[in-house]
Amino acid sequence: MNRRNFIKGQVAGTAILAASGLVHKASAQNLPTPDSQNPERLDVDVLVVGGGSAGHVAAIQAGRMGAKTVLLERNSQLGGTTTTGGVNFPGLFHAWGKQYISGIGWELVARTTKVDGKKLQDFSKVPKKHPQHQVRVNAHLYALLAEEACLEAGVSVAYYQFPQTIEKTSDGWLVTVVGQGVQYQLRCRQIIDCTGSASVVGMLGFERMWSDVRQPGTQMVVFKGFDKAVVQENKALIQKMYDEAIADGRLQKGDTWGGKAMAPFSGSSGSNHIFGADSSTAATQTQSNLAGRKHVLRMLKFMKTVPGGENATIDRMMNETASRETYRIKGESIVTVRDYTTGRIFDDALCYSFYPIDLHDEHGVKPQPLPHGKVPTIPRGALIPKGSKNIMVAGRCLSSDRLANSAARVQASCMAMGQAAAVTASLAAKSGLTPSEVPLDQIRAKLKEHGAIVPKGGRV
Repeated sequence: MNRRNFIKGQVAGTAILAASGLVHKASAQNLPTPDSQNPERLDVDVLVVGGGSAGHVAAIQAGRMGAKTVLLERNSQLGGTTTTGGVNFPGLFHAWGKQYISGIGWELVARTTKVDGKKLQDFSKVPKKHPQHQVRVNAHLYALLAEEACLEAGVSVAYYQFPQTIEKTSDGWLVTVVGQGVQYQLRCRQIIDCTGSASVVGMLGFERMWSDVRQPGTQMVVFKGFDKAVVQENKALIQKMYDEAIADGRLQKGDTWGGKAMAPFSGSSGSNHIFGADSSTAATQTQSNLAGRKHVLRMLKFMKTVPGGENATIDRMMNETASRETYRIKGESIVTVRDYTTGRIFDDALCYSFYPIDLHDEHGVKPQPLPHGKVPTIPRGALIPKGSKNIMVAGRCLSSDRLANSAARVQASCMAMGQAAAVTASLAAKSGLTPSEVPLDQIRAKLKEHGAIVPKGGRV
């Protein structure tokens, strides 16, 4: 990485906020006081809300196109599911021996792998099981490199902040942003909602879809300290003990997928189901976290009672319970499971998505592979809330039915959607058009220019 370019990026990345007083020059002896953190107003082109799988990619793309971009992230780092969620094996970028998702998301995954001194696997052969083509990355390093890329692109990153109110203006939006000790107004031309729950879309009153029965979440945790040999020798006994613990209430259904007692001894980090997990509000995320941590304690106590598990302890655990399903928008178009499994190429397709139908329930999960050769696409209309202007979504909250969403929600697809939405929003901001009015050929040409793979076919 060129040090001079990085420094230039850092300067550009804070220029927008610094000009309004939100970011201050400070030394160890002269830190800004809490009451000096509120600018009067910011004027930007693109506001990205949520810095997860879709959001950080969207912000980088908008910044690289020269759009004045602010990224609001409620947590302490970028990357979402890959970092905070603990699923540090994003996929799928390849299908049937060929790459279908590239661009900024792939760039960051490849860069993380290289900086970490690792090599990417061979993707030219079709794997027997899809996880073999997911790319395991160093989550800590990924968060650092994602943040670096944002700053290089001139993006202003604001952690622990979120919109409180949003008002429509003649040419965009007036947003009141809040955080602990922080409140200011931000005027923007375009918003990209990458919250995973379409939170901004909901604030604005556009329709969202919600299922009474939702997929369970997962508290990512890895245990260590047990004697693997002794545990293996006593598999049948441990399963019997597990079933008894479920029966008497010491353990609960969902503490392992499908009631498989050996799961926590396998080194797997995500073999549990937290029923009702919901990240759409602070209250529901709190309840999800509490439920996830209770699970960890239950499982640890149980592990210590089985042969070979006497010294079991926690190796690592994520700070929050990750959700798989909350709200989805009702968009100008909707991706159905039939669209997904048949590999429909929409007329307004902007990116690919590839993953088995992956609906988790109380029995576990049984991925349903796509028919051979089929690669689904994501249309622009699924990223635009129905009846809206100057707002898009990217990521898990795209307009889709439950089954299609169970596949399209994964990281690589969200990254591709983030890049596609950012190109569209940036072009709209510069031209004074709405996202649905930007010519498709312009969007696709700009995506290709920035390394993305654009679906072939469809009208322009």
